Amino acid sequence: MSLVRPGPARRGVLAGLIAAGLTACGRASRGQAAAFEAAPLKSVARFPVGCAAMTQRLADPAYADLLAAQFSQLTPEWEMKMEYILQDDGSLRFDAPDAIAAFARAHGMSLFGHNLIWYSQNPAAFQRLDGQGDAFTRAYDDYIAAVAGRYRGQALGWDVVNEPVAEDGDGLRECLWSRNLGQTDYMRRAFERAHAAAPEAVLFVNDYNLESLPRKRATFLNMAEGLLKAGAPLGGLGTQCHLVADLEAGALTTAITELAALGLPIHVSELDISLNRARGMFASREELLDRQSRLAGEIGEAFARLPTSQRFSLTVWGLRDADSWLRSRQENPTPPWDAPLLFDDDGRPKPLLGALERGFAA
Repeated sequence: MSLVRPGPARRGVLAGLIAAGLTACGRASRGQAAAFEAAPLKSVARFPVGCAAMTQRLADPAYADLLAAQFSQLTPEWEMKMEYILQDDGSLRFDAPDAIAAFARAHGMSLFGHNLIWYSQNPAAFQRLDGQGDAFTRAYDDYIAAVAGRYRGQALGWDVVNEPVAEDGDGLRECLWSRNLGQTDYMRRAFERAHAAAPEAVLFVNDYNLESLPRKRATFLNMAEGLLKAGAPLGGLGTQCHLVADLEAGALTTAITELAALGLPIHVSELDISLNRARGMFASREELLDRQSRLAGEIGEAFARLPTSQRFSLTVWGLRDADSWLRSRQENPTPPWDAPLLFDDDGRPKPLLGALERGFAA
C-alpha cells in the first residue's frame, strides 16, 4: 500500500470520480439519492472534520484520494482498539494503526486515537489477570502507556474511555475494568496514564445516544463532573451521534448545548444518520432522506455555533455508504440498504453533504 502523497495521476482519478458524481442525473447506486454538487467538506468547515477509516480501504486509490480531498482528520475505525492491538499472549501489534497514522502524516491530516479502554472488550491477556490485584493494575497501566505513547506528538486526542454509561442511562456499566479497579477509578486511572504518556493530547470520554436519551446525557455529564472533581485530566466530551432519521427536531441542538455547558471541547465523534432504523410510518424513502438532511443541517449548525475553543472536531463514521458499519450483515442483511453517510457507494457526494455544509455556514 502506497502511503505517499498522491501525484497527478491519482488526483486525476479523484477529479474524474467527483466529476462523474456532479454530472450524474440517472439512478443512484442501490436506490440512493442522486449525487449532489458540494465543495470539499474541509474547505468550508472552520474546525477539523474527520472520517473513520480502515487500512484495507486505504489501498484503493479512489477511496484514498476522496478521503484526503474531503477531510482534515483521520480516526482508525477498528484497528486502534484493544481487540486488534492486544494479542492473546500479551504482545502488541501496531501494523494497521501505524499504517493509518502514516497515511494521515503523508496527506497532511491530523490523527485521532480511538480508543484505549472500552467496556465491551475483554481480551484473554486481561481475563487471565482478572482478580489478581497488582498484576492486573500493572498490565492496565502498561497497555495505556504503550499505545498512547506510541502516537505521542501525532494523535491530537484520544477516546480514553469509550461508552461507560449504562445503555438506558441508569448509572455506569459494570465491566472487567470496573470490577478490578473500581467504577470511577478505572476511568480516572486511564486518564492519568494516558496523560502521562501523551501530555499534549486532548483526552475524551465518549458515548452514544446522548441526543436521544436525556437521562443518559445527564448521567454522562454527572460522570464527567465527577472525574474532573477527582482530578482526572479529562479534556473533552465525545458524543458519537449515531443518529436515526426520525430523531425529533431540536434534540441534537439541546444535547450539544447541554454538553457544552460543562465548558470542555466537544467532539462529534462518530456521525452517521440511519434511514433503516427509523420507526413509524413514512410516506416514502424520499421523506426519510429529507429528514436525514434536516438532521445533518441541525448538527452542523449546532456544532458550528459552539465557542471556537469548544469545537474540537466533527467526525463522520465512514466515507461512503458501502463502507458503513450499518451495511454489515448483522445490521442490514437485506435491501433496502441503509445509506447513512455523505457519499454514495461509488463515492459521489450526496445532498446530505450539502445539508451539513449549509449547517456549518448558518
